[in-house]
Amino acid sequence: MPLPCLAVVLAAGEGTRMRSALPKVMHAVGGRAMLDHVAAAATAAGADELAVVVGAGAERVRAHLAKALPEASVHVQAERLGTAHAVLAARPALEAARGDVIVLYGDTPLVRPETIGRVRERLAGGADVVVLGFEAADPTGYGRLVTEGERLARIVEEKDADAATKAIRLSNSGIMAFRAGLLPGLLEAIGNSNAKGEYYLTDAVEIASARGLTAVVVTGPEAEFMGVNDRAQLAAVEAVFQARMRAAAMAGGATLSAPETVFFSHDTVLGRDVTVEPNVVFAPGVSVADGATIRAFSHLEGANVGAGAIVGPYARLRPGAEIGAEAHIGNFVEIKAADVGDGAKINHLSYVGDASVGPKTNVGAGTITCNYDGYFKHKTTIGAGVFIGSHTTLVAPVSVGDGGYTAAGSVITEDVPGDAMAFGRARQVVVDGRGKATRERLERKKRGE
Repeated sequence: MPLPCLAVVLAAGEGTRMRSALPKVMHAVGGRAMLDHVAAAATAAGADELAVVVGAGAERVRAHLAKALPEASVHVQAERLGTAHAVLAARPALEAARGDVIVLYGDTPLVRPETIGRVRERLAGGADVVVLGFEAADPTGYGRLVTEGERLARIVEEKDADAATKAIRLSNSGIMAFRAGLLPGLLEAIGNSNAKGEYYLTDAVEIASARGLTAVVVTGPEAEFMGVNDRAQLAAVEAVFQARMRAAAMAGGATLSAPETVFFSHDTVLGRDVTVEPNVVFAPGVSVADGATIRAFSHLEGANVGAGAIVGPYARLRPGAEIGAEAHIGNFVEIKAADVGDGAKINHLSYVGDASVGPKTNVGAGTITCNYDGYFKHKTTIGAGVFIGSHTTLVAPVSVGDGGYTAAGSVITEDVPGDAMAFGRARQVVVDGRGKATRERLERKKRGE
């Protein structure tokens, strides 16, 4: 059995280069806060406890944590005096930790659980300190990992490096792990005699080596350790995330006809033989069952699409949309908080909100469920096998029973029994010659006569 594990996530960075009122670690990648990505990776890698270090005054982060990660302990770094100082802010969690400690960063959201798992394996194999590193294409700005054979001797920050050290490409991701009970003592020994006058967590490696402890490096791909300090870097991280999601979707049996134009959220689920046409956006909370087709330029959020259903093109599924098997949701149709039964069709230019549509029902073009009276939402219930004529306005609360009909152009304000037909429109009146007379009158008026 592996030892318990405490993950300490540093989320105290101000992110002034983001030019944002939103704390940096709360900016989203794939529809999820960066901080939540890191916490999820740590948990998936087996972390039993989570401690988050926030900056002074980071009330929005604390409020977010209370909802998104209520199990995490929160610790405040009152002054920004370096990474070791930030970790030391979580001293109560460190002293109470029953096992290994992994230090992660809230603005590095692409690290995979598998990579953190390999770090834990090295600790279980006898290492005292493990550092995640990568071979940088351009190591400028990164701390360098100085190795002596299999052993990591020290980490040298860019500002403290000489020319020979700067030539090293093996770079520090910032993510470090420590054998149970080791970190508090190492932190106490870290000083600030460096170019920035800060307390560097990276100095723990050299201190550990001097004490006869074993420090090693686990490497991963550079893209996995991309950090975010500005909007351009946020976009670059998003691009990597989307590439991962597209690859995973296709590996899982979905067809993306133009994958570079499809955008996923962190929790998007696509079944086998799903087809996604170009320029589709999956916002959070979407699942699509086997064999369904999502046509071009559609936007889905908080929705479930049944097997074999067709959505789009140019469709919008909003939160609470439940689309049944083999149902059709067509162009310029919006569905919100509504369940659409198996085989039902809503093919053109319609809004269906706060409603239930039964199996095999056909909803004609231009249909609207009037669900809001300015104060409250009301429900429309449409039974099975119903025919809703084009341009029907259903004023909720209202129901149409199984097999019912509404005539085209009707305004339905009362319940329609099953197998009945409702006419909710004025009777047409034709006046011979009135069109010609009206036209002539308007032409004289335009000429000023």
